[in-house]
Amino acid sequence: MNLLTAENLSKSYGTKVLFSNISFGIQDKEKIGIIGVNGSGKTTLMKILAGLESSEEGKVVKGNDVSLEYLPQDPNFEAEASVLEQVFRGNSSLMQLLRDYEGTLEKLNRDPQNPAYQKKLMDLGQKMDAQNAWQLESEAKTILTKLGITEFETLMGNLSGGQRKRVALASALINPSDLLILDEPTNHIDNETVDWLEQYLNNRKGALIMITHDRYFLDRVANQIFELDRSKLYPYPGNYTRYLELRTEREEQEEASERKRQNRYRSELAWIRRGAQARSTKQKARIERFNALVADKPSEAVGTVDITAGASRLGKKVLECRHLHHEFPSRGTVIEDFSYILARNDRVGIIGPNGRGKSTLLNLLAGRLQPSQGEIEWGPTVKIGFFAQENTEMNPKQRVIDYIKEIAEVLPTGDGGVITASQMLERFLFPPALQWTPIGELSGGEKRRLYLLNILMGAPNVLFLDEPTNDLDIQTLRVLEEYLEEFPGAVMSVSHDRYFLDRVAEKIFAFEGQGKIRTYVGNYSDYQEKSAQEERTESPEIKTGQHDNHPAEESKHRTQKERPLKMTFNEQREFEQIDDLIAQKEDELAKINQAMNGAGSDYSKLNELVSQQQTLEQELEELMERWTFLNELAEQIAQNK
Repeated sequence: MNLLTAENLSKSYGTKVLFSNISFGIQDKEKIGIIGVNGSGKTTLMKILAGLESSEEGKVVKGNDVSLEYLPQDPNFEAEASVLEQVFRGNSSLMQLLRDYEGTLEKLNRDPQNPAYQKKLMDLGQKMDAQNAWQLESEAKTILTKLGITEFETLMGNLSGGQRKRVALASALINPSDLLILDEPTNHIDNETVDWLEQYLNNRKGALIMITHDRYFLDRVANQIFELDRSKLYPYPGNYTRYLELRTEREEQEEASERKRQNRYRSELAWIRRGAQARSTKQKARIERFNALVADKPSEAVGTVDITAGASRLGKKVLECRHLHHEFPSRGTVIEDFSYILARNDRVGIIGPNGRGKSTLLNLLAGRLQPSQGEIEWGPTVKIGFFAQENTEMNPKQRVIDYIKEIAEVLPTGDGGVITASQMLERFLFPPALQWTPIGELSGGEKRRLYLLNILMGAPNVLFLDEPTNDLDIQTLRVLEEYLEEFPGAVMSVSHDRYFLDRVAEKIFAFEGQGKIRTYVGNYSDYQEKSAQEERTESPEIKTGQHDNHPAEESKHRTQKERPLKMTFNEQREFEQIDDLIAQKEDELAKINQAMNGAGSDYSKLNELVSQQQTLEQELEELMERWTFLNELAEQIAQNK
């Protein structure tokens, strides 16, 4: 069922065209991820779909009974409202009932003997029963808890910016809607919470359209990708991985078309230069075709953030901290007895639940905060670049290029050369015209990109990055990751972006428990695997302890262990057939992929094929897991013979 249709939408800001004449539809159960460079109009498009902003041309047509729920990037809130009151801010009668109940309950708690409050609460309780609203209230508290908000009566004005965003996310999730619109839902939530949100959205009924830079999140939730590129919208069926494949094919086709156009252009230009006479009808038509070729030149492609790694010289000694301890009066101990020697080429990722002290650790190591106990020593040549969660104060009237030139006119590169501030801005997707724009006219993501460039222009040799992926577009993230791989110095990053940590981290500092930090070698996926392995290892130990207290159970366990290892009849038959089953699934998947490529713009057919593709991929993954188990079992049996 079609929920919403966008017809020929266009939007500009001044001379900058965000998107022009774009059209698409959103069907029930579709989960769409919108991607594009910062400033391409993603958030503006979401606001237009939500009815909060108007387009210059075109219209949005929504079904009469279709309900929308929108999570903005920077949600509004009432400072004096409690967390639960803010969550129940929806316009539906059910949300109004929940607000009335919570408000009356709060009044009754302040005045328990008031008969009017008692009667009203009883009446509202009966209405809650009739509308089955208790379940919704319970679900709201469950979602808030999952998002790390457990004090439901806390006033919104007393929460941090990240906590407010999580309350707004809970409100968007709890309000019943046919179409959920989310702008950067994974910002300000930790990795475990992102995992939970993935599962919640996958199980949620209704359609979803979202902006996110989290590539694993797009892979696991989205079944369609919309890319805003050079004022146009390109839809791709499938998740983020499938988008990368299809986008490469699209770019190859565009390059081939452009080569043909240029060949024809050169041929026609030579004819024009020979002195074409515009007297005959044929000659006029040929001149018109030449003019059309000139006009058909494709819009300039968005560049890539191509950075040559350069930094100040770094000596042998970088940083050493010994028995670091820190506590806050309101939060208690956040770091307890932590020691580490930072090496010149270290790549460290810092993870853990929100509020545990990740940013505090970076601030301590950077000298921005003094520890309660312990020592920190820096090498004499250390030059720290600190990329904070929030941009430093920017003068909205200052021009982009002046903001960068305040740090340096030129930057030394890794190959011994230099690059000017203007050239660096171009490589950071700020073309010459945009470099003279006041900072106040930039989008939030463009300001983050500019702030990152400001840090790098200082030529640091140690980088501390506190949530660097927040609000940066995927294209900038990819090249930032490539830059960090070549960076000739140490890098420490606090991040909840699993993809980013997999690419850049070689060690993980995990906050586990009150103030405890454990070090793992490897990237984020390695950390997850080791953590899961530790849990599996600990489980048998608990069972063994139980057997020690019960001799009969211990004897039974020993007898089971002494039995010869072998496959059951069904396992043996499955082992013999599983290779053929896997091959069959791979063939079916290949046919589906081929059908998707030929489906064109038939959205109904594409949705059906995407659903089949996801089912087959899940079945294939289960078969591969079973294949691994059976082969490992066969190897163990062979070794025991």
